[in-house]
Amino acid sequence: MQPQKAKPTEPSPGHGPAVEHVSSAHDLLQTLRKRIGEHPELAEAIVKLETALSLLTVKTGAML
Repeated sequence: MQPQKAKPTEPSPGHGPAVEHVSSAHDLLQTLRKRIGEHPELAEAIVKLETALSLLTVKTGAML
């Protein structure tokens, strides 16, 4: 018996707006970081957004 190949997950129509919001928030925080310099909470927020975007990428089979 051959193992079945996993099919990539089709992106949910609901993921588009979420990805756009996360990407937009990430861009805003990066702009803010450039404007005010390094700040621990700002760095943490950026890391959390990057993690959320990575999770969305995995859940949608990199079809963002």
